[in-house]
Amino acid sequence: MAGGDLEARLRQAIAALVEDAAGARFGVAVSGGPDSMALLDLAARAFPGRVEAATVDHGLRAASAAEAAMVADWCGDAGIAHVTLHPQGAVRGNVQSWARAQRYALLEEWRAARGLDWLLTAHHADDQVETLLMRLNRGAGVGGLAGVRARQGVVLRPLLGMRKAELLDYALERGLPHAEDPSNSDPRFDRAALRTALAGVDWIDTAAAGRSAAALAEAEEALDWMVEGIEAGHVRPDGDGLALDRTDLPRELLRRVILRMIARLQPEAAPPRGEALDRLIAAARRGEKMSIGRLVLKGGERWTLKVAPQRRWQ
Repeated sequence: MAGGDLEARLRQAIAALVEDAAGARFGVAVSGGPDSMALLDLAARAFPGRVEAATVDHGLRAASAAEAAMVADWCGDAGIAHVTLHPQGAVRGNVQSWARAQRYALLEEWRAARGLDWLLTAHHADDQVETLLMRLNRGAGVGGLAGVRARQGVVLRPLLGMRKAELLDYALERGLPHAEDPSNSDPRFDRAALRTALAGVDWIDTAAAGRSAAALAEAEEALDWMVEGIEAGHVRPDGDGLALDRTDLPRELLRRVILRMIARLQPEAAPPRGEALDRLIAAARRGEKMSIGRLVLKGGERWTLKVAPQRRWQ
């Protein structure tokens, strides 16, 4: 049966991500869609007695409460502890970004309160391909093209090696109740529009794309490791700012070091990206100085980054 194969693959995927899988307790984020329902059922079968579930009802659709109740009813019948979580406050900015931030904050609070070791989400191989293509289209670098990470803090995404069709087949085979979020096919959202465009494409190798994303994620970790060493060895306090005493670095490493310096001086500020960051580095390499927000980067034998003095109005 396909179910047994997916269950074994889930166990293998989690064992590859964490060392304590044999005794760990897992929380599963369940929206009520076929992917997350399949993940919950698979996890409950693979780790009996060690799985709980949570559904975040953002209150953005009329059907969301009924979908959360559907998940709660199924969990009750299956003997799995379940809770429905609700964001507080009004929507701010981009709806999908707001919903994502609220979702992960609520799920982390729930996981910690319940003493669960890991949080599982149902991102799968098709999600990975969509993420890669969307970020490629936006000119992302190594970090962006690393795609959806299989492990990010306490969040595990063990289904990245499985296709959406496999999970849907499993949900149907097991008779799992599920609902489809209409926003998944709403062309107003970038991901939904891309998903529609890819529906008839058969030349993309999803498994190969997933391997590329994993390789880029490892490259990102290696770069971060290198930059940590450079920062520790070559970034020093300089009055009320910071100084970098080694600037003969590849541009990608300089980008990352400068971003770390900016974050140290202005942790709440949005970091510069793309062309803005490259212009900043180019000016410093010419020995010039250039402003970025409230900071000034000055080139020369060593580079200094300081908060610009406030202007005095006459």
